[in-house]
Amino acid sequence: MRRAEKVERIGTILDELYPDPPIALDHVNVYTLLVAVALSAQTTDKKVNEVTPALFAAASTPQQMYDLGAERILELIRQIGLAPTKARNVWTAAGQILDAGGEVLPDWEFLEGLAGVGHKTASVVMAQGFDIPAFPVDTHIFRLARRWGLSTGTTVEKVEADLKRAFPKETWNRRHLQIIYFGREFCPAQRHDLAACPICSFAATKKQIETEARARRGRRPAPAGPVDVVPEGAHRR
Repeated sequence: MRRAEKVERIGTILDELYPDPPIALDHVNVYTLLVAVALSAQTTDKKVNEVTPALFAAASTPQQMYDLGAERILELIRQIGLAPTKARNVWTAAGQILDAGGEVLPDWEFLEGLAGVGHKTASVVMAQGFDIPAFPVDTHIFRLARRWGLSTGTTVEKVEADLKRAFPKETWNRRHLQIIYFGREFCPAQRHDLAACPICSFAATKKQIETEARARRGRRPAPAGPVDVVPEGAHRR
């Protein structure tokens, strides 16, 4: 199957399964989306959604968050991973936003310059907060892009670039969400029957299907490869 045909078929299946994919992280505005995504690093969306209602009830704007203070923020998010560092970053970022005028700006340099905000978080805010085309890459997307033969990249940056070349720009904002949901529902990292998967069955190479089938049967561990690599800075959902 030609690459273009594979990409089109993948897109058709994803659109049928998830025609209007929601954002998994609860938020009330662009600023709280930014905070929620930053808090989700190395933490599940479910856990973030458990702590943010109280946090956002107390502070849903940069000014309110800054006034809350790092110690109070920590008290409200203590259940999530890396809470002390995240609390300091959320408070510091609120101050940076206030210094810049008090609003979250749809600007890559501005977003990536905020404390605790990397390229992935900035990409989510641009895509889902401002409807500016972006392709955030998390562990699901990283894994499936390689499993489906859409990228051989070993870094988030390379996988992101490959996916941007593969899919039309106007689909990026929904496509990254669709792939995340597909990974959760149909395409786990381990003990996955690629031959029975709605997409892996035609998108994965025969070699990859055979390798994972052997690992699933317990004959020998699968060698390090597409399904085993977790990108630096990404989080498990």
